[in-house]
This record gives sequence, C-alpha cells and structure tokens, in this order.
Amino acid sequence: MYSMSIFSRNFNKPGPGVRKDEPRKKGAARFFELLLRDLWDLMKLNLLFSLTALPSVAAFLLGFMGFMPNVMLVAAIVLSFPIGGGLTACIYFITKLMRDDPSYVWFEYKRKFLENFKQAAPTGMICTAFIYAHIMIWSSLWVSLLAEYPIVDITWYIAAIFSIFVFFIITPYVFMHFSYIDLKSFQTLKNSILMAFGYFPRSFMGAVFGSVIWVLFALFIPLSIVALPAIPLIAFTLSMLLSLMWVWPPFNKHFAIEETLVKRVDEEFGEGV
Repeated sequence: MYSMSIFSRNFNKPGPGVRKDEPRKKGAARFFELLLRDLWDLMKLNLLFSLTALPSVAAFLLGFMGFMPNVMLVAAIVLSFPIGGGLTACIYFITKLMRDDPSYVWFEYKRKFLENFKQAAPTGMICTAFIYAHIMIWSSLWVSLLAEYPIVDITWYIAAIFSIFVFFIITPYVFMHFSYIDLKSFQTLKNSILMAFGYFPRSFMGAVFGSVIWVLFALFIPLSIVALPAIPLIAFTLSMLLSLMWVWPPFNKHFAIEETLVKRVDEEFGEGV
C-alpha cells in the first residue's frame, strides 16, 4: 500500500506520457513552449554571447561617449572578430532546441564557435560595423529631434530603414548556413539572398519579430534604459528565437537538416548495436 497526499509523489502511477508521433505545437504556442522550457539555457547562451561581444562593445561605447572616437570605432570593429563565431554558435544551439535536441550550452557553444570561427569572422565584423553605423545614425537623429533641429534630408534615414530591413531578412540565413552547410563564403551569401527572397513572407516576418526588441528599445529611449540589464541576460537570444521561429522551418525543410541528422543517428545506433 502506498499512501497518497498532496505533499507526496507517487512514482508508481504512470504519467500521461507522450505519443510517439505527437506533432509539435505551432506558432505562439510553440514559441512559449520553447521559451518556458529552455529559458535557463537561453539565458546562459545569451551571457556567453555577451562575453564574446564585450571587448568590441566596450571599445565602441568609449568612442561613442567621446573618448578618441575614431580610434575606438576602428578598435571596436577589429575586436568584433569573434562575434561571427558567437552568432553561429547561438543560432546552432537555438535550432537544436527547436529540433528538441537539447545539450550542454557551454559544450555546444565552444564546439560550434571553434568550428566556424574563421569562416564567420569577416561576416561578423561586417554585421557589427553595420550595427554600430546605425547606432550612430539614429542617435544623431534622436539628438536632432531633441534639440528641435530641422531634418533637412530624410532620404538618408529612409535608406537606413531599408538597409535594416534587408539586414534582418538575409543575416539569419547566412549564419544558419555557417551552422549546418559547408560552403564557401560567397556561395553562402548567394544562397542566403536567394532563400531570403525565395521564402520572402517568412523572411519578412522573421525580420519584423527579430528586430522588434531593438526597435522598441530605440523608440522609447530614455525610458527603455531601465531595460539595459535584459540585454546581457536574454535580449540577444530572445531576438534570435523570435526570428528563427519563422526562418528555420523553410531552411530545415529546404536542406532536410533534421531528417538527415535523425537518419545519421539511427545509422550510428544501428552500427553500434
């Protein structure tokens, strides 16, 4: 006889279980399932990426605040060489979570970083320079609006908005290629552009959701400054997850990533037996 109470757990009673071929949730339900299930891993991953980007960000902030701005800007871009590898490792780990194939954050981050560090470094530096350029562009606009200066030429800002749009559409595909597909950098960029526009509706939604955190932060400055601690804690990986919810499914289907990996595991298991 086993006693039952609300304070004791009966380990002999079978749980509800999970059907073998139970389909995954979709849309918002799937997003919140991943977020709640893997929040701690996403936070650890975010901290690792923040540490990777810290030297570059620190140099940029010093220059942005007026300390040798030109020198610090160049230093910030040079010091951004590990960011490409960090982004690749982050996207790989998040897509593993989306494949329901979790593992140790530090192990996977280190492994994928070292595997893709050299190839992803130039792309990471270009992406970092792009982000820094936009921070300076939009901060100058904010200062002009605050001081009530007239905006003489708005064309520059329209071009900046368009470039952000294109950036957030194409970039996830580039780093997913680095994570899973062994191609030369030029071919990777070409494939990424073709896929971004070939799956445009999903690419567009990925860009919108992936950038929403940063757009809201920029729009509500200075009030949003209170949310600064969220950046090293969760903002990067949350932004990536929001984007990948849209762009990972077509990428996965196009290259049969999950199907190939499952077959490989089955073959290895069969050989082991």
